[in-house]
Amino acid sequence: MDDISTLRRILADNRVIAMVGLSAHWYRPSHFAAKYMLDHGYRVIPVNPSYQEVLGRKCYPTLRDIPEQVDIVDCFRKSAEIEPIAEDAIVVGAKVLWMQIGVINEAAAEKARKAGLEVVMNRCVKIEYARLFGGLHWAGVNTGVISARRAQAAERR
Repeated sequence: MDDISTLRRILADNRVIAMVGLSAHWYRPSHFAAKYMLDHGYRVIPVNPSYQEVLGRKCYPTLRDIPEQVDIVDCFRKSAEIEPIAEDAIVVGAKVLWMQIGVINEAAAEKARKAGLEVVMNRCVKIEYARLFGGLHWAGVNTGVISARRAQAAERR
């Protein structure tokens, strides 16, 4: 899923992110991504059996333990560990299975697609938001987005 308009739609339409493997350590990429997405109006639900709470939010041991609807399942786990997460994402009715940079699992992606989920692999939700909505271009970064119009930030709900 490299299509800019599809990534933009996914991030604009889906506001609840369950981050599987979210770390409580501030220096970990998952923690930084979660804080950034929280600061930009998303509801982030930590999923990690090692913690009771992350970023002031209740942390759940598994996706199946979350008592509310999840839109995006963002995976900060090794590629080999994604298939059971994809199965859980299907069971909880998620709309998107998102695998972070370096995380690629074709079998899990195919299983999720067959169940009707959209799949994003090898991309960071924080980087994509910053690239498409967050003004990354103002820092001089070549975002690869060519437009005569400035992108509007994803609508906060």
